[in-house]
Amino acid sequence: MAKFNRYLITAALPYANGPVHIGHLAGCYIPADIYVRYLRAKKADVKFVCGTDEHGVPITIKAMKENVTPQDVVDRYHKIIGDSFAAMGISFDIFSRTSNPVHHKTASDYFLKMYNDGLFEEKESEQYFDPKANMFLADRYIIGTCPHCGNDKAYGDQCEKCGNSLSPDELINPHSALSDAVPVKKKTKHWYMPLQNYEPWLNEWLLEGHKDWKNNVYGQCKSWLNSGLQSRAMTRDSNWGIQVPLPDAEGKVLYVWFDAPIGYISATKELTENWADYWCKDDTKLVHFIGKDNIVFHCIIFPAMLKAHGGFVLPENVPANEFLNLEGDKISTSRNWAVWVNDYIADFPDQQDVLRYVLTATAPETKDNDFTWKDFQDRNNSELVANLGNFVNRTMVLMHKLCGGKVPVLHADLVNDEDRQMMSEFAITKEKVEAALEAYKFREALSEVMALSTKGNQYMQRNEPWILSKAIDKLKNGEVLDKYTADDLPMLQQRIDICLHICLQLTANLAIFINPFLPFTAKKMLHMMKVVEKMLDWENAGSSKLLSVGYTLRAPELLFKKIEDEEIQAQLAKLAASKAANAAAAPAPVEAEKPAAPAKPEIQYDDFAKLELRVGTILQAEKVEKADKLLKLLVDIGTEQRTVVSGIAMHFKPEDIIGKQVTLVANLAPRKMRGIESQGMILMAEDNGKLIFVNPSEAVKAGSGVS
Repeated sequence: MAKFNRYLITAALPYANGPVHIGHLAGCYIPADIYVRYLRAKKADVKFVCGTDEHGVPITIKAMKENVTPQDVVDRYHKIIGDSFAAMGISFDIFSRTSNPVHHKTASDYFLKMYNDGLFEEKESEQYFDPKANMFLADRYIIGTCPHCGNDKAYGDQCEKCGNSLSPDELINPHSALSDAVPVKKKTKHWYMPLQNYEPWLNEWLLEGHKDWKNNVYGQCKSWLNSGLQSRAMTRDSNWGIQVPLPDAEGKVLYVWFDAPIGYISATKELTENWADYWCKDDTKLVHFIGKDNIVFHCIIFPAMLKAHGGFVLPENVPANEFLNLEGDKISTSRNWAVWVNDYIADFPDQQDVLRYVLTATAPETKDNDFTWKDFQDRNNSELVANLGNFVNRTMVLMHKLCGGKVPVLHADLVNDEDRQMMSEFAITKEKVEAALEAYKFREALSEVMALSTKGNQYMQRNEPWILSKAIDKLKNGEVLDKYTADDLPMLQQRIDICLHICLQLTANLAIFINPFLPFTAKKMLHMMKVVEKMLDWENAGSSKLLSVGYTLRAPELLFKKIEDEEIQAQLAKLAASKAANAAAAPAPVEAEKPAAPAKPEIQYDDFAKLELRVGTILQAEKVEKADKLLKLLVDIGTEQRTVVSGIAMHFKPEDIIGKQVTLVANLAPRKMRGIESQGMILMAEDNGKLIFVNPSEAVKAGSGVS
């Protein structure tokens, strides 16, 4: 097995054209963070790099729709995304951006090196052009019918229904996603990388050399290589991106999938002057964490680029996850069918670890998985609160009550086989967790940690120190007991000491084991135990001597709190409102496209039957302090005036919406946001990131019902 002296861990660069959602977290960012925190605990030399991908057509499209510049778009979302990651404890060493000058130079120099080495093919070809939008179309913005499965909403680069990679020429009846016009072919010159030249090397390096990669990754790569590689353009026609550094390349930019992975290199350059140690020395372990839609780019195209350029290490592993769905439906930005990370942080303050826990416990490691709010609630209440939180709290409470708030003595002469077995579980768990983490099986590793907590609860329940304490009190009061006599008083206290000593050592171990997964919780545990962060070093895991006898510990505090039904209903109401808004905003279907049977609504009545929708008029609007996204509104709904906090500040100026009529969910349970009680929810439609009020076409009386 290869020995590595340093680690370089990358997480996929998110597009800076919208906030991140839980699918992004589950796909690569939480797994990457868990792995990095584990490596740091082992005192490994590790760098964790990421940043926003700020070039490509999605950025320009977003700017066109919002009537702003691409720079405005990327500046806004770089901050939103970075703040969301930081709030969730994603511990990047650097969170850079591909619009930075160092990246432009790095990517340009990379292209020039390959160009000067004669590694590109320069050729003129016909590419799709939107005559209405007057621009060449990136593959993603051409939609048509998939030739493999018949999906009529396949993209020009991939069919998301069957997973096959495509080219626009393969689509049946292609049309532009921008204007719906039928695209035409137009001649343009570009520089192509002949990927077919790297097929023999890729077959040997990847298919023969990395059979240990996850099945979903290896299988997709094998399928791609078996189908044969073709030359792929490394440049595009655009005015936004990194200009092709050649004299005859006006209006040409580097293809975003050539540019973006080089962002890992440029970010490392920004991070450390010793960047070459992490990219150019063979004893570096490079690991890319990505979602399954990025597998081909990180496992075939980028490695081929690294091989072509020369001098760089190649990825040792690419542990890609599958997709996470939401309440049985695919997460969709355009339909606002998502749980946005910045919204979660506002709705569930100081509960980042709950989301980290649920997304790890249900991680789509081998197949697509589903996030539901009910499961989120159940896992918090039955696993975090009732298992891990319960064990730590009982241990700390009983230690203060029965042992004077200090770590009690482990009386060696009274330690029995059950005690020894419990302590042996510390080291056994360390081995299991370590093996799972090294194999990128984060769900399994977390399960082992929780299993140890369960064993702790069972051990405490069998030993019942509270019962022993009651027996001591009764004996001291002169009561006669069947099981014990006054002579047993010392032994009873010693058994209490042994039980709680072992439970406290287990608590300390749990803090170490849980830290990569739930870092905020681990810090709370350290605070209660009055120990420094160094205790979380992995070398301490498995020890039964982490807390010194006689050491005074702080008073217990709850690690987790129960999530109530009302909180979950509020989240489900948000999703129901999104469905209702989508249904209301959907254009009438073309008659020729109607099925023979009458068209059915996309949602069931029960999904939103409990909602009371009323028309309101905005009387006042102001920004919420220290909340970039929130506006505080005063809305007249006829019978009363309601205060509503709405996440629309990035889309509307307060002064521009005074007098606007809106549709309000009037019977939504109030909830506090930034200390303000919000008494309802405004319905909005979203059109590719642009928010639009759902309101009547003509002014109506405030309070009018919507049916």
